[in-house]
Amino acid sequence: MATKLTAPRMGEGIEEVTLVKWLKKTGDAVDELEAVVEVETDKVITELPSPTSGVLLEILAKEGEAIKVGDIMAWIGQPCEEIPNVSVPSIDKKENAKKNTTEEKSQKKEAGKKDPFLSPLVKRMLQENNLDEKKIDGSGKNGRITKQDVMAYISSKEPDIELMISKEEKQTLSQSSQEKKVVPISRIRRTIAERMIASQQTSAHVLTVMEADLSRVRAHRALNKPLFAEDGVRLTLTAYFIAAIVNGLKVYPKVNSSWTDEGLLIHPDVNIGMAVSLGEEGLIVPVIKHAETLSLLGIAQKVNDLAERARAKKLKPEEVQGGTFSLTNHGMSGSLFATPIITQPQVGILGTGMVQKRAIVMTDAEGNDMITIRPMVYLSFVFDHRVLDGEGADNFLRAVVSHLENWD
Repeated sequence: MATKLTAPRMGEGIEEVTLVKWLKKTGDAVDELEAVVEVETDKVITELPSPTSGVLLEILAKEGEAIKVGDIMAWIGQPCEEIPNVSVPSIDKKENAKKNTTEEKSQKKEAGKKDPFLSPLVKRMLQENNLDEKKIDGSGKNGRITKQDVMAYISSKEPDIELMISKEEKQTLSQSSQEKKVVPISRIRRTIAERMIASQQTSAHVLTVMEADLSRVRAHRALNKPLFAEDGVRLTLTAYFIAAIVNGLKVYPKVNSSWTDEGLLIHPDVNIGMAVSLGEEGLIVPVIKHAETLSLLGIAQKVNDLAERARAKKLKPEEVQGGTFSLTNHGMSGSLFATPIITQPQVGILGTGMVQKRAIVMTDAEGNDMITIRPMVYLSFVFDHRVLDGEGADNFLRAVVSHLENWD
């Protein structure tokens, strides 16, 4: 008997997922637990495995469509196996199937029936472009409007703006219109945009920057990297930065808090969000829970695991929730320092720049100044001025710097 592939509940309070991409097409063979489709919820894209071995008999949901939890997305079974209440058309029945499908669509169109459900993404697109949903034909299940339908409608209406342009400008506009290209915006990118704007409107962002000498960190890493590798763990600088942040939050717990109308909520646990780049898709911030209980090895293991699964789209929704402080390594692209945006409802975020060998002035025990070459990094700490003042923020950042410079 054919097995249905349904939209799973990806977390508490999540009632729908967006189908991002089918990894298999109708008729393809699939193994049990093999990834067949990518779905997206909030900022997490996850690959869903096949519940059984067989072939993908029928696909019921389209890419870009919002699927309610529990809805059937596809059927998987043996070749030519019947689907409950729906038969897979054989070769000699294709014409009848096409005829029935055409008649069914015609009847639906005449009746003017359309699935009233609109995903949050589609609603936003309609609102942002001031569009009437009644004028858009839906290509989704039961006539549901998808984001592709909205984009197609916008593209079809673009030439209408020429009516508002003078004759002298029409030729120029026509030439530039041919060069226009509407690039679809992923749900992840829209979520990032919305949250960044909301954060800027919520917190009083202030930046303070200090630099740290990573000589002792690099020496420790060179000595311990082979030992960590024996346990299958890559020892990266990120693990050291997180350990230093944990130390700073222990000394200054006010930084590990959230602003509320009732007062400042001090978090008992240290949960560090770690920004992971997904390339052109944006970034995602998995959270290392209870980081204050982890050794450097434990932190490095978490960094490896979460980063790898983030890029492989294997994270669970709860793994990007509950952060109390965040770290972003903008130095990976060569940046020296930046102004990161706070992840709400946190109080601060630390950005680490590219490590550079620089000439700096140092003073020896006798008070003599000398120029030496050291591996230096700028640490950009953005904090919420509603919670912290400059002195408190600088004290926290000094604690982070001190932990890195005195590593043993």
